Amino acid sequence: MHVQVTSDPAGFSQLAFPFLQQDPVLNTVILSNVHERAVGIRPVDDIPPHFVSVHDGDVIGVAMRTPGRGVYLGSLRTDLVDMVADQYLDLYDGVVSEGEYDDAVPGGVAGAAAAAERFAERWCERRGCDVQEVMRTRLHKLETHTPLSAEVGVPRLMRSEDIELVAAWGQDGFPELGDDTVDWAEHKLDEGTMWIWEVDGEPVSMVGYHRPIFEVCRVGPVYTPPEHRRHGYAGALTSHVTAEILASGNQACLYTDLANPTSNKIYHQAGYRPLADFVVLEFIA
Repeated sequence: MHVQVTSDPAGFSQLAFPFLQQDPVLNTVILSNVHERAVGIRPVDDIPPHFVSVHDGDVIGVAMRTPGRGVYLGSLRTDLVDMVADQYLDLYDGVVSEGEYDDAVPGGVAGAAAAAERFAERWCERRGCDVQEVMRTRLHKLETHTPLSAEVGVPRLMRSEDIELVAAWGQDGFPELGDDTVDWAEHKLDEGTMWIWEVDGEPVSMVGYHRPIFEVCRVGPVYTPPEHRRHGYAGALTSHVTAEILASGNQACLYTDLANPTSNKIYHQAGYRPLADFVVLEFIA
């Protein structure tokens, strides 16, 4: 076996997608991330990303690290972790971290629990850091769609006048998007992948999704500001977006935070069923 690394998303997609598309739901994050870079949907990175593939004849495992993020292992087999970890350690050997999840050095790792924990152990042994758990997430795949509704309100596509609001909600609920979420909101408007739940003309919730790749759409982000929660808006809107995805002939999936039993219950009611659990770990200098 051997490991390859590249910063070329187009080249990596040609190399790794035949492996990843064997389970496009389980591999949704890497597929969508690399694809959006390869076709120019995402802006060119100021600092090169690093895409890693493990080969035993064919590709048998992949991982990625993009600027400002940790290493993402997805469903990487645990027995392949040491090879992948050593590749990333060599890439960042001697580079000093400038802070949590900075552009210089990965600030953490995410993926299947056993794989992420082994990666973190090997990383911290060599770089002399500690590790702490940030979040556990669960990937759900839609089985049979059950429509959900709210007592009031209607769904509608995002409009140009929503850009500032969607950007603010994105910044409030999803710090991984960074400080400048206006470009992100404009992109969601341009591709038509953000929906709003509206009550008496007032936006009260938003649900976005990623465009299909290998006939899979990943729902998210889902956000309702605190003053509008516990009215069923997010559940009804997620159900509506799910129906739109199915109507276009694609599968639907989504991630949930395992620390939020309410959202997990709602998505189960809508027909989503657990597929795999993941963990997000942070390196502490």
